[in-house]
Amino acid sequence: MKEKKSLIQSLVQTGLITQEQVKQAEKEAKRAGISLRKAILKLEFIDEDSFVSFLSSHLGIPSIDLSSYLIDPAILQFVPREVAQQYELMPVFKIANTLTCAMAEPLNIVAQDKIRMMSGLTIEAVVAKESDIRKAIESYYGAKTSIDQIVEELEQVENDLKAGKEVSVKRLQNLAQEPPLIRLVNLLVMKAIKEEASDIHIEPEEDTIRVRYRIDGMLHEVESPPKHLQQAVISRIKILANLDISERRIPQDGRFQVKLENRRIDIRVSTVPTVFGENIVLRLLDTTQLNFSLTDLGFENEELEKYSQLITRPHGIILVTGPTGSGKTTTLYASLSKINSADKNIITIEDPVEYHLEGVRQIQVNPKVNLTFANGLRSILRQDPDIIMVGEIRDKETAEIAIHSALTGHLVLSTLHTNDAPGAITRLIDMGIEPFLIASSVIGIIAQRLVRRLCPDCKASYNVSDKVLASLNIPKKKELSTKNFYQAKGCKKCFDTGFHGRAAIFELLIMHEAIKDLAINKVSTSAIRLTAARLGMRSLREAGLNKITSGITTIEEIMRVTEE
Repeated sequence: MKEKKSLIQSLVQTGLITQEQVKQAEKEAKRAGISLRKAILKLEFIDEDSFVSFLSSHLGIPSIDLSSYLIDPAILQFVPREVAQQYELMPVFKIANTLTCAMAEPLNIVAQDKIRMMSGLTIEAVVAKESDIRKAIESYYGAKTSIDQIVEELEQVENDLKAGKEVSVKRLQNLAQEPPLIRLVNLLVMKAIKEEASDIHIEPEEDTIRVRYRIDGMLHEVESPPKHLQQAVISRIKILANLDISERRIPQDGRFQVKLENRRIDIRVSTVPTVFGENIVLRLLDTTQLNFSLTDLGFENEELEKYSQLITRPHGIILVTGPTGSGKTTTLYASLSKINSADKNIITIEDPVEYHLEGVRQIQVNPKVNLTFANGLRSILRQDPDIIMVGEIRDKETAEIAIHSALTGHLVLSTLHTNDAPGAITRLIDMGIEPFLIASSVIGIIAQRLVRRLCPDCKASYNVSDKVLASLNIPKKKELSTKNFYQAKGCKKCFDTGFHGRAAIFELLIMHEAIKDLAINKVSTSAIRLTAARLGMRSLREAGLNKITSGITTIEEIMRVTEE
């Protein structure tokens, strides 16, 4: 009681409410038979957001925006609905033996003790808005846990959609706020996060909607909602991403953020119009599981040592090449993390800025205001940088400015779309860059691919045939046994794919004098490759061989992502 009086007094002292308002609230609390907190909010002496912020600061208890959380239905078993309603609380997530509960009254020790006794878990209280807690209780308790069951709940609100009628924007806005539809979209996102998908594809067909998750680089079809819910599902996602639900003729891009357990997921949304409706792709970026360590990327020890020496050079260009989705940006971020220090000014220009790096100034490309890679790079040079990262060299102008930057004492890291490391030299020449400038500025080139890792719980060894070994086209100096190779089997832990996670393979070309001479003479990519191999460059196929013999991946995976 003393604590509550102290709380109200602190409200007065901070100027959030007056002593006169406290007296009015006390009368209302007594008249209506409600708590003083409820009375203060009911009389609108302070808004709910400000009150939650005050509670968190005054009590030293974290506050959360419960509306942004995805709550695993399995958590609800620890707190019955009637208890959640009685004490105005919502279980949010469980880590080890601690259950985190969002509470409107975080000082309610009776409620915490009751849940502790019922669940056998340690209770950690966080502060949340009472209105959000009520919505969460309504949305999650008694909710169905499969798409088919949720669709049954929507029977009462979807008649117009089933009939194929054009639905007004207002109607779609209202439908997108229906608890069953919210749960439907939440379920699609939650399952994707749990299965460690990088993307969700929602693809309209003539009579169906297809939903696919990209897991470890491969698309897998999953349970999908019926066609008549297409507009409603898309509208819900567009509302979350702050997109215009009335605009269906042009592509749109947006983003939103959700939290699941102790993980914060940034979700980038891209829509494009198709003949059967808007196609949506959601890119999931788990900001709590970032690992920008060069050691963990997959470099072999020898290549890691050589590359580490390159990125500590005072000037020059380092290029990372490969197709979209091969992990180039992660390699650049890991490189910047390695060399980031208080005595260096690091600036990047990216499209988009995927992750935020502490101590690094990051610029987002914005074509609408003519902030292109080239224009941004010019401005960066006036910011006294030591190290510059350019998300991608797409044209001659950007390439020329990057080279100028390297030649005037800056270390420049960037990406280029080529199939291999030697091909980057030819690509720059094709862009119109003078060969002598390439030889003078480029100090190293990496080509990379991502391969799926074998699931450690179900991978199985087998003896590979000599014919399969021959197909790898490995140089004669590498003698391989036909034993101790592994193949994918599939189990529950890897969702029957046989793979879990990915590793990178690298091809590292150092710009030795011999390579520079070849560049100046505009020789072919194959000639550069032969010389680079003679000087110690291992091809992607050879790098992949080490992953095969180490039991990390399969022959089929390496064959899939490399060419010889």
